[in-house]
Amino acid sequence: MKNFKHLETIKAINEQIDSLDKEISSLLAMPVGRGTLVQVRKELVNEGNKLKANLEELAKKFASLQEEYDEQQARQVSTDGSATEQESVETLQKQLSQELENVQQLQAKIHEHKEQINELMEKQRQEMYEIGKENYEKQNYSEAVKWYRKAAEQGYAIAQFNLAKSYRFGEGVPRDASEAVKWYRKAAEQGYAIAQFNLAKSYRFGEGVPRDASEAVKWYRKAAEQGYAIAQTNLGNIYLYGIGVPQDDAEAQKWYQKAAEQGNAEAQYGLGLMYSNGRGVQQDYVEAAKWFQKAAEQGFAWSQTALGCMYEKGRGVPQDDSEAVKWFRKAAEQGHVIAQYNLGCMYEYGRGVPQDKSEAVSWYRKAAEQGDESAQTKLGMMYKNGYGVPQDDSEAVKWFRKVAEQRYAIVENDLEAVKWFRKVAEQGNADAQYCLGWIYLNGKGVPQDDSAAITWYRKAAEQGDAEAQHNLGWMYEYGRGVPQDKSEAVKWYRKAAEQGHADAQNNLGWMYEYGRGVPQDDSEAVKWYRKAAEQGDVAAQYNLGEMYQYGRCVSKDYVEAIKWYRKAAAQGETLSQIKLEQLNESL
Repeated sequence: MKNFKHLETIKAINEQIDSLDKEISSLLAMPVGRGTLVQVRKELVNEGNKLKANLEELAKKFASLQEEYDEQQARQVSTDGSATEQESVETLQKQLSQELENVQQLQAKIHEHKEQINELMEKQRQEMYEIGKENYEKQNYSEAVKWYRKAAEQGYAIAQFNLAKSYRFGEGVPRDASEAVKWYRKAAEQGYAIAQFNLAKSYRFGEGVPRDASEAVKWYRKAAEQGYAIAQTNLGNIYLYGIGVPQDDAEAQKWYQKAAEQGNAEAQYGLGLMYSNGRGVQQDYVEAAKWFQKAAEQGFAWSQTALGCMYEKGRGVPQDDSEAVKWFRKAAEQGHVIAQYNLGCMYEYGRGVPQDKSEAVSWYRKAAEQGDESAQTKLGMMYKNGYGVPQDDSEAVKWFRKVAEQRYAIVENDLEAVKWFRKVAEQGNADAQYCLGWIYLNGKGVPQDDSAAITWYRKAAEQGDAEAQHNLGWMYEYGRGVPQDKSEAVKWYRKAAEQGHADAQNNLGWMYEYGRGVPQDDSEAVKWYRKAAEQGDVAAQYNLGEMYQYGRCVSKDYVEAIKWYRKAAAQGETLSQIKLEQLNESL
């Protein structure tokens, strides 16, 4: 007769009791609302508790047998059981087998019941979401948010995503980027790809969370790996420019390819560029033109412009000016600035269209008004020479000046052009005077001459030209062409600042903060920094952030400091990013 060792049996029974206990607890934790399911759950819980009691009783009986066995061994007497004892053990084993079978049957019932509950909850969540969606479509945004929230709080991913969007755009709730991120994250953690993409964007641009390129990459990748084409395209962009990852052309090409094959126009354009420039792939103009064409046919303006250039130069396609004009026009009509400039050139020189300088001027103007310096230069030349428009020196100078204000050269070693600017400036044209000051300051077409720059800036400044006033202030501050004079610098900065010139406002704030040319005055500094910062001046945003961080004439306020540092960092200001990291650590 084998020894009666029941410890493993007792352990197995206790494990079944624990497992059953967890099943019952999880069942009780599930919301079931009202109706039949409540009664079913009650019956299942009662049955489970009864089975637990039976198992516990069996465990006690096996424990009693184990105690007898232990006692016999301790007394060193025979541990061979009698026939009655064997029969008792066999009976207990049969009872245990039956109870374990009952447990399996109950677990199957509980599993089925949970599925019924989940189906019911899914139906309820979907119904709540659909009510929210219906209200949203009717622009009843507050009501939509109410129903989105009900579904979102029950874990319905699409409702969580839509609730996040409501917070992001302030529809039905106050705009709150942090709250948007909270709900994007809940949906993203359930694997909802579009929420993962939006969470990535939040990290990339610092909306509702501190900017974090590596975290952005992580969520872009999750969405991209699910085949979400927009995320794949963004991941391609990130690898192309090395944002939060080492720059990697091959990896960029890989993700562009995946998205392009799904028909994403931006990715098709990106892939076209990779082939056109031989980045991550062998240079192949035919393949580049193929992908540009696919995106262009979807109306993607950048690709239409690129395809126009391929036809203009005969790269990957037969050279065809008419076809180039066709694609430039499609993009230009969408407002694409490069296409507008290129179309202007085609009309000016009669390439692919009959020569028409008036039409050239029309397209140059559209691009120039968007700030394109090449178009501004072209438009200035058209007015200077009377091509396509009546000759007009003042209008010509106006456009040349816009080029100068973007710090691009308006003349390159062209003495005749300088003479022309002087002629117009001597007629009292403030734009020409400003341009002539810029020409002498930068030594373009003439020897560099600070004194001459001062002369022409002063003439424009005395006519109320804010940019000239600012530049004149700068020259006095640093003693360029005149003896250094901080008071005179303040005078001219103030004149420009009072006209709303952001750089002058920031510089005036700095003069007050450090007491240069005026008595030191933090209050005035904050006032002028704020005016410039609210216009988007990055230096002023940083300076205002510092005033709040250190409590200079304003209450120390880290939240307000972070707000202004974040605005500056979003424009690429690196010191602001460092400040944000320091403040986040301290908070």
